[in-house]
Amino acid sequence: MAHTDDRAGTPRPYPAAHRRPAPADPGGLGPAAGRAAPALPISAAAERLGTSPRMLRYREALGLVPPTKEQPTGRGHRHRRFSEDDLGAVAAGLELERAYGIPPAALAFALRVLAEPATLARVRSFGERVGRLAPAPARAMDFEKQKALRLLRSRERGAP
Repeated sequence: MAHTDDRAGTPRPYPAAHRRPAPADPGGLGPAAGRAAPALPISAAAERLGTSPRMLRYREALGLVPPTKEQPTGRGHRHRRFSEDDLGAVAAGLELERAYGIPPAALAFALRVLAEPATLARVRSFGERVGRLAPAPARAMDFEKQKALRLLRSRERGAP
């Protein structure tokens, strides 16, 4: 909100003493007044996501929850707290599971396939064998090799 300076007629902000305080976050869904929202314990995070603490722990074990940056407390134990970014990542995973009708373990395996080239190669090979995937396109060197072999074969056929 601004008021006008009498002499210049240009808007300027109200002095801090006259400003209203920033409204509190009524739903508890985001940061209030520019501060980061406090991290939530697992029970509150599960409630916000519409799941159970047990399922959140399961997702964490599968690698479907961003790793925590918190240090262990006390005797080496840590009580995981979930930031807004963590909740957003878990919610995105839940949405993928719903959209494709897959369980959390299938989503975790899909991530593994994308992250590990050897696993990707094995899955691709299987997909080709069962006819679900077309063979991978030849690389540039393979293309040149095939071209040279065709040229040699055509010369062999044409030679007496």
